[in-house]
Amino acid sequence: MKNEKLLVKERLFWAYANLAMAHSAIDKNQTHYNTVNYMIRAKLYKGLMENRINLGTFFDDEKIKLNVEKKCNYCGSTKQLSYDHVIPKSKLVLDKSDNLLIICQKCNSSKKDLDLLEWMNKQDYILPILVLRRYLKLVIEYCSYNDLMEEKISDITKYDIPFRLDLLPKSLPKPNELILHY
Repeated sequence: MKNEKLLVKERLFWAYANLAMAHSAIDKNQTHYNTVNYMIRAKLYKGLMENRINLGTFFDDEKIKLNVEKKCNYCGSTKQLSYDHVIPKSKLVLDKSDNLLIICQKCNSSKKDLDLLEWMNKQDYILPILVLRRYLKLVIEYCSYNDLMEEKISDITKYDIPFRLDLLPKSLPKPNELILHY
């Protein structure tokens, strides 16, 4: 299917399912994706598209956030920690704790009001899987709330949205090149 014909939900759910595939491979310390990982992705994608499976809750993410060592969620530094809005507060009407992560001052200063994926591309590395998952959940929640899920990706530019759907990774590196979280 050509990208311009894709619906927003197809693109978002595929990216989310890719993260689940990577997560399963990382958990098993795999160096490559295998049939089981691809089956996880396919099952999750199909379930999300058919509305039979729901995204994991932010509550699960919050439990992880509270139980890991206090480090920058973007680079792993333990120095000069603060909070960052995953989707910049200046671009999001509703300010909520689900949109906050602990990060270091260096990352916070360089990210500024950039979209997380735009900033990640400038850093030339892939952020931890759980950070990307939180970002995707926020984007999916926003698109669902604003009735954008059934829009074509090619038409989404007419809306003033606070993130960059065009920067969603279509594929991910090998699992041994990724991390779950810092």
